[in-house]
Amino acid sequence: MTSNLSKIGKDTSAVTAQTAEIVREYGPFPGANGVHGVTHDGQRVWAATGARLIAFDPESGEPTRTLDRPCDAGTAFDGTHLYQIAEERIDKIDPANGNVLASIPAPGHGFDSGLAWAEGSLWVGQYRDRKIHQIDPANGAIIRTIESNRFVTGVTWVDGELWHGTWEGDESDIRRIDPHSGAVLERLEMPPGAGVSGLESDGAGLFYCGGGGSGKVRAVRRPKGAGL
Repeated sequence: MTSNLSKIGKDTSAVTAQTAEIVREYGPFPGANGVHGVTHDGQRVWAATGARLIAFDPESGEPTRTLDRPCDAGTAFDGTHLYQIAEERIDKIDPANGNVLASIPAPGHGFDSGLAWAEGSLWVGQYRDRKIHQIDPANGAIIRTIESNRFVTGVTWVDGELWHGTWEGDESDIRRIDPHSGAVLERLEMPPGAGVSGLESDGAGLFYCGGGGSGKVRAVRRPKGAGL
C-alpha cells in the first residue's frame, strides 16, 4: 500500500468558529476514572472508561452493558465488532461477550487517542503528534496520514465528512476537515473546561464527545449545514 501525507491548513482564522450546542450530558459513570473513547453502535453509545467499556441508552442515559476490557483511548464500531485502543495495541472485540478476536499494533505505540471506522479502514488519532492515520484493520499498516496543527483527540466520519476533536489547555473544539487536502472547513468551539477526549457521530444530528476526567459524555448538535 502507498503512504500519503496531507497537511491540515495552518491558517484557521478564515474559518468562523461556531459555539458548540451541548444538548445533553451523561454520567459520570460509577467506577469510571474518566471517558477516553466513544462510539455508537446504531442504538447504544459506548464509553471507554479505563478498565471497562460501558454501553448506555442515549434516551434514558442508563447503562445497559459493561465489558471488562482495558480501554484507555479511542473506540470504534464497524457494524459488527468493537475496536478498542488498549495501550500499544488495538483490540477487535465481540460486543456480545467481550472476547478479543484479534489485535493489531497501534500506530502511535501507546500515544494514540481517537479511533473511528470508515471506508473499510480504521482512523487513529495521534494526540501530541497532531496526526490522523488511516490504517489497515487486518495488520495495522499505515495507509496514509493527515497532519493537524492542533492536538488530535477523537475522530469520526459521518456522511463522507471527517471530523476530529482537539484539546489543548482549557480549549477544545470539534472540527471538520477536508480528507483530501486536510483544510479546516468548520469548527465548533466547546465551552472552557469542556474538553473532547473522544468523538463519535450517531449518523444523524448528534456528536457524542468524551469528557476526559469529568467522566461525562456530552451530546453536541451537529450543524444543520453539515450534510443534513
